[in-house]
Amino acid sequence: MTALTDFNARSIDGQDVELASFGGEVVLVVNTASQCGFTPQYEGLQQLHDEFKDKGFTVLGFPCDQFGGQEPGNDTEIASFCKKNFGVDFPLFSKIEVNGDKAHPLYQWLRSQKGGLLGSKIKWNFTKFLVGKDGQVIARYSPTTKPEKISGDISKALAS
Repeated sequence: MTALTDFNARSIDGQDVELASFGGEVVLVVNTASQCGFTPQYEGLQQLHDEFKDKGFTVLGFPCDQFGGQEPGNDTEIASFCKKNFGVDFPLFSKIEVNGDKAHPLYQWLRSQKGGLLGSKIKWNFTKFLVGKDGQVIARYSPTTKPEKISGDISKALAS
């Protein structure tokens, strides 16, 4: 059975990251953008990361420019924006596509595991996937779901 730990991704600073390094952790995977109405969610995502990181949780941010051109910057600009404006220190990855023929394999898998309101396609920036310690998708949250609303589900996943 395929799991989160089967994938690799390029970090925002250009390093190849085996997602197996997050094995045994609860992970929230989010497609992000710097110029989106939901961009302030970076603050809530960082708060979740801070609250639960010592308990085996992390947020993984995947910038994406497929929705209204809301992530036009390069990786260096994105990393700088996130650190300066929101204090982001959870792992960020190089800009990817989440829909279509060029979608990152991780997102092809995530979408196949939990469809959304409009089928499996990602509807907009800040769609979130909660992945359990076993590397399997527990839940999918819409862009309008604020990070703090996911806190209880993270606690349950960490306890299981």
